Formats: sequence, structure tokens, C-alpha cells
Amino acid sequence: MDVHLSIYPQKFMKISVFVKDHSKCFSKARVVKQRPKIYNKKIMGENLIKLKVLGVIALLAASVFVVYQLPLTLGLDIQGGTQLILEAKSTDTIKVGDDTVSGVMAVVRNRIDALGVTEPIIQRKGSTQIVVELPGVKNPEHAIKVLGETALLEFAEAEWAPGDEKVLTPQKVEQVYGKGARLDKVLTTKAGRAESDRPIIIKNSVLTGADLKGSWPGVDEYGNPVVDIEFNAKGAGIFANATERSVGRPIAILLDNKIISAPNVREPIPSGRAQISGNFTIEEVQDLVVQLKGGSLPVPVEVIGTKIVGPTMGKDSLDKSKFAGAVGIIAIIVFMILYYRLPGFLANLSLLIYFFLTLAALSLMRTTLTLPGIAGFLLSIGMAVDANVIIFERFKEELQLGKNLRIAIDVSFKRAFAAILDSNVTTVIAAITLFLLGTGTIKGFAITLSVGILVSMFTSITITKFFMGLLVDWKIVESADSDLLYRGFKKK
Repeated sequence: MDVHLSIYPQKFMKISVFVKDHSKCFSKARVVKQRPKIYNKKIMGENLIKLKVLGVIALLAASVFVVYQLPLTLGLDIQGGTQLILEAKSTDTIKVGDDTVSGVMAVVRNRIDALGVTEPIIQRKGSTQIVVELPGVKNPEHAIKVLGETALLEFAEAEWAPGDEKVLTPQKVEQVYGKGARLDKVLTTKAGRAESDRPIIIKNSVLTGADLKGSWPGVDEYGNPVVDIEFNAKGAGIFANATERSVGRPIAILLDNKIISAPNVREPIPSGRAQISGNFTIEEVQDLVVQLKGGSLPVPVEVIGTKIVGPTMGKDSLDKSKFAGAVGIIAIIVFMILYYRLPGFLANLSLLIYFFLTLAALSLMRTTLTLPGIAGFLLSIGMAVDANVIIFERFKEELQLGKNLRIAIDVSFKRAFAAILDSNVTTVIAAITLFLLGTGTIKGFAITLSVGILVSMFTSITITKFFMGLLVDWKIVESADSDLLYRGFKKK
């Protein structure tokens, strides 16, 4: 009997036994399972590197997707539009303070939202002023009318003036109809057409627009544009009592102390619904609905400054910014490749990822991009390249000391981190100060600079280090003397 022993070290050990016979030959095999093998660390490392590469690609793809799906909103200085500076004015009963200005800002924002303006900027300036930027709005007169009017809606009990109103002095009116009563005129209509001014006595106000539940445009029985309104539960009760007391007499409807209509009350109105008619145009009805929905301003405001930026000026500024940015970025790319060679090329790849990551972050924050914001973004690109320069110079020093590539990469990033962190932290502190103390476009500059610096910290420390590690893992560079590294490099 001949015995042949065959050993397969990977998985199994096979023993074959051959028994010779005169007529036939057969074999019998017994398979014995070997112990589980030790996991190969090299394969594990290669798989981890592949996973990291896929992660970087996925991160870049996700950033590009976000930028494409959520494009940045262009600011007033790029897209064109209207800038208004509003100033709140004190009255005899209300003094302008922090709460008053905050209330004005809330009302202005509500009115702008009702107008459908995309990404407006509403910021406080000083103690009494508000800066309003409306990108894409080219009609400042309309914006001033909608935003600047107080829009205080009032319903007042009234009576038609008897006889000749010329004999009704203010003193007589107050003596007969009570303190605060005054003589005014209202435009009367017939069959939907304006006829003449009719004298009317305005008595006490019983209801304001603060008790409105809703307002919307409509038409009356003659097809004229009107505003339909509905009161909340409290307002409906007050309105029902007022109409019950005023049956056969008018109820005056005033907007900013100006009578717009004075319908006669035929019967009490308990439903809490009413209609404002006043010989309106369709545009006036729409503006009034916007004002009523936004609420009335707590104090009067005055427009003390306007600026109109045309689309030509904005486009010219944007084109110049793009050109300047492109020249700067190309200069950086060329310098990094010529001086640092392959590491410089990897830094440029990291810069590409940084570019889309920063835009994606700004898009997710719904940042409005202005010209100072573009300047802050370009400045942060320079900061990102500066971090790579610090790292590569450290890397060169470690190679000159005779360290191998892997150790030199790890040590250079570790030692450069402190310097990069210090410089970026000081810049972020300056940007935060600008954001807290600055106004308008200065805040945009601070936001883009801060976001850019934070993203550059990630790409410089993480992405660039990973790319440098690939040079060793994939054996692209095997020696410090490689021509793929620094120009004019010499060991000490």
C-alpha cells in the first residue's frame, strides 16, 4: 500500500490512500477540516481604504446634489432690487423702544411674506431704524406704500351730520356727540359708483383690526372689488353689540384714521363677518389684504432712505467677482502643483471638495449670497490653502530628518494642527464680532467666512491627510527622494 500525503494550508488537509490490486485500483480519501484561519490584517486595511474612498466620493456627490437642489439666493447687490430704511416715530401715547421696534419688524416681515418676496433681509439699525432689503423688487413706490402705511383698521360708531355742516364747529361736535367726536366726510356710492362727499360724525372706536381672524379679496353685488373680513370670537361679539346699537345709523370703517366706507346698519350682524368697500382698484384691495393680514404697525414709520439696485449693476458686480475668484483660484492651483508637486495636486483635490462642501453648508443654512459674502468665501479659500502649506512644510521638515513617509505624514499633521487651529480660531472670533456688531452685508461676509473656515479645518486636516496616506498605501511614492515630491528637496 502506497500512502500519499497532500497538505493544503489554506483550508483543508487531504490524505489519500492508494491500495494496489491485480484487477483494479481504488482510492479512499478522508478530509479533515483545518482550524479557522487568522484574519488577514492587510486585506482588512485595503477594504478600509476602499471604504474611505467611497465615503469621500459620496460626500462630494451629496454636496453637489445639495447645491443643485437648493441654489443659493442672490442678494440685493447681485440680483437687484430695493432697499428701504424705515424709522419708527414716537407718538403722544407710545414712545419708541426695543419692544416697539421689534413689533414694527414683525409686522413688516408679515407684510413682506404676504407679498411673496423671496429671502428678504430685515435688520435693525441703531435704536429706531430698520433696514429692509427686497431682492427682485423693482418698484420702490409700491414697497413703500405696502410697508410704510400703519394699516390701523378701526370700526367706529357714527352718525350722519344733520343740516349744514359748516355750523358744526369742533367744540359743538364734542358737546353734542361726546368727547373725541369729530366731523369728517365720506365718499358715498350708488349702484357701485362714487357720487359725492357726505359729512359724517365719527364717534368712539369700538373695534380694531387686532381682532381680525382673516381677510381676503372679493367683489360686491355690483362686481366692484372689496375686502371681505371675519372677526375672531371676541371681535364678533363686540361687532354684534356695536351693530345692534347702530341700527339705522352708519358704522364708519377707517384705515389709518381715514374713512374708507360708512355702510348703514340695517340689522345686527352676529356672524362676525363684514365687507369693506371704498371704490377700490384690484391692486388696492390686494395691498389692503396684505396689510390687514400682517397687522397694524404699533407706531408710525417714516421711509428716510431708499436705494434701487438695477439688474445690470448687479450682474456686472457678479461677473467681476467671478472673474477675480477664478483668477485667484487658478493662481493657487498652479502654485501648489509647481511648488509642492503631487502633494500640491492632492491639496487642490481637497480644495475642490472644500468648495462644494462650503456651498452646500451655505445652501442648507439658506444664506443669501452678497458681494461681501463672496469676498468672505474667497478669503476662506486662501485660509484653506494656507493650512495645507503649513502641513506640507512640516512634512518636508520631517522627511529631511530621515523619517519614513508614513511617520512623516502622521507627525507633520499632528504638529501642524496647533498652528492651524490657533490661526483659524482667531479669524473666527473676528468674524463672530463682525456678525454681532455689523449690519446688512457685513453679516453676510462674517457668515461665509466663518462657515468657510470651519469647513477648511475639516478638509485640510481630514481629507488632505487621507489623500497623503493613499500615496503610501498605494505605493505611488515609496521614497522621500521621489521626484513626485518637493522641487529642490534635499535631505539633511
